[in-house]
Amino acid sequence: MNNHHLNRRQFMARSTKAGASILAACSISYWFYDSAGPARSAQDTTEVQIPDFSMPQIGQRMSIVRGGSRSETLELALKSIGGMPAFIKKGDRVLLKVNAAFASPPMLCATTHPDMVAAITRLCFKAGAASVTVTDNPINDPASCFRLTGIEQAARSSGATVLFPQKEFFKPFSLEKGKLIRNWPVLYEPISRIDKIIGTAPVKDHHRSGASMIMKNWYGLLGGRRNIFHQDIHTIIKELAMMIKPTLVVLDGSTTMMRNGPTGGSLSDLKETRTMIVSTDQVAADAFGATLLDKTVDELAFIKKAESMHLGTADFKSLNPIMESI
Repeated sequence: MNNHHLNRRQFMARSTKAGASILAACSISYWFYDSAGPARSAQDTTEVQIPDFSMPQIGQRMSIVRGGSRSETLELALKSIGGMPAFIKKGDRVLLKVNAAFASPPMLCATTHPDMVAAITRLCFKAGAASVTVTDNPINDPASCFRLTGIEQAARSSGATVLFPQKEFFKPFSLEKGKLIRNWPVLYEPISRIDKIIGTAPVKDHHRSGASMIMKNWYGLLGGRRNIFHQDIHTIIKELAMMIKPTLVVLDGSTTMMRNGPTGGSLSDLKETRTMIVSTDQVAADAFGATLLDKTVDELAFIKKAESMHLGTADFKSLNPIMESI
């Protein structure tokens, strides 16, 4: 028993030291990174179009798997709804949109876990994908974020290309029927060169929107001074879901950030929920994710707003999700 307590104390002490080092690194990167984020070039005046990457011909599918490791639950969840080959075909160029917003270690669950990046990438290639590109436009310095989260190493070791945002990658875009996304710079370069898009994110509390999951994760495709959208956070999340209609979404509820989101910073903010959600319906995925946060869809206005635009259903049970356990 004493050895157990000693090991736990050692672990916590090392975690604290590691956290302090990482926070120091974050602080340095913050001062050297332009918080305004990349904006489009001055000569860019022609607005781009973003295609619909969904696959309506296969219908709405959803699976929820509890228990096991991330790779185990992901594989079973995918298998339950047809496997990755149902979504990724031979020769497809795939964009994997991760959450790499912060220069934070994987154990704090503020970003997409590297195990998710590796597993999804491998499954895409196994299904015949020609390429997988991993990207995000982080809040902190991109190089630091992708390195410290473990995402860069996981992606490259699995054969994916990691694309850091650069000014010339952003193009102006106006959302049809949009209120906020009007002539706004979006990370268009990777979108212009793909056939399918997969979004993956952890389940987290968020101090403004109440939760950060799949739909909020598309925020990382915006450039410019996007923080102004926090004044109308639920509307911008709805519009992001209007902007990106994904092929597939993977919501990682293995460990849920219950409080102090979206950055967290302490292991005490986390709860082991051991759940993986895979769906073609991003609204339904977020609706189920809310339950892991002990919240209802009525507490998360962006879910209802997205549903009102016919982007998916807030009643995830209506999809008759396949439920499995490991």
